[in-house]
Amino acid sequence: MLARIIYILGVVLAIWCVLDIFKHNKLTLLKKVLLSIAVVIFSWIGFAVYYFLIRDKI
Repeated sequence: MLARIIYILGVVLAIWCVLDIFKHNKLTLLKKVLLSIAVVIFSWIGFAVYYFLIRDKI
């Protein structure tokens, strides 16, 4: 049960990150797509890296 909650939360956070990435106008489409793929593939690690390191820079 707990694993399913963690999985669903990871999916929701990945979707939120992808939507947030596509809101930024400073990034080219290629960078948006590559960053989105990385966030989705690496799920929790991708979310943490995006949120704590990349989000403030773009």
